Amino acid sequence: MRTGALTSLTVAALAAPALSYNIPDNVQAFYDKVKNGGSCSGSDLLQGGFYAEEGGSTDFGYCQKYFTNKGFYLKGSGSQLADMDIDCDGDQDGLDSRCDSSGDTQPDTAFKDQVNSDYGISDLRADIHPYVVLGNYGDYSPTFHPEDVGIKPLSLVAVLCNNKLIYGIWGDTNGDDGPPLIGEASLAVGTACFGDSVNGDSGHEDTDVLYIAFEGDDAVPGTSADWSASSYEDFAASIKDLGDKLVATL
Repeated sequence: MRTGALTSLTVAALAAPALSYNIPDNVQAFYDKVKNGGSCSGSDLLQGGFYAEEGGSTDFGYCQKYFTNKGFYLKGSGSQLADMDIDCDGDQDGLDSRCDSSGDTQPDTAFKDQVNSDYGISDLRADIHPYVVLGNYGDYSPTFHPEDVGIKPLSLVAVLCNNKLIYGIWGDTNGDDGPPLIGEASLAVGTACFGDSVNGDSGHEDTDVLYIAFEGDDAVPGTSADWSASSYEDFAASIKDLGDKLVATL
């Protein structure tokens, strides 16, 4: 082979979209600051009283410490952040069989009507669209509506997990079919973070995942995102530039 030449396999590897990204120094510094900054309280705590797991503590909530009027992140007490349960809600046509183990899959996501009318797809699909579950709606207590603090539906969410950076979107909400929980993302996010071992009934239990939601219209990818993508990699690549722009402000 000629010195310096690229094999076809190397070229393909260079061209392939990434599952996840290296964490920039400023984003790692933000993660460390949040993790080591103690519990969230007072005006920094937008709403507390949530569970990371059923039967656990209710020390988890939506926090804006170090991030006031820019959005929020999920935070527990002390150095705890959030865990990651796996959501398989949405379009079920062709969905990854790892979702078969889920006992509470719903055929619709919270923003089904919006993605259908604005972007021409029937709904989000959990193995293609890296969506994050935010907000707690229903007849239980406490509740929390992200839109009340400027978070727009289908806006970008940065996820730091397993020493990786993932870009996702706010694509579903927590209903009241159980206790008020936080810390859930689609199968696509879970796979990018932790590999194929995750499924609809098995996520990541450690509370070391940081979910960061950004407020405002500028955080919505809109038509620049490839909503009709046939793979997670292609959809993720379509929102990377926006994600890079937003996390650069941390």
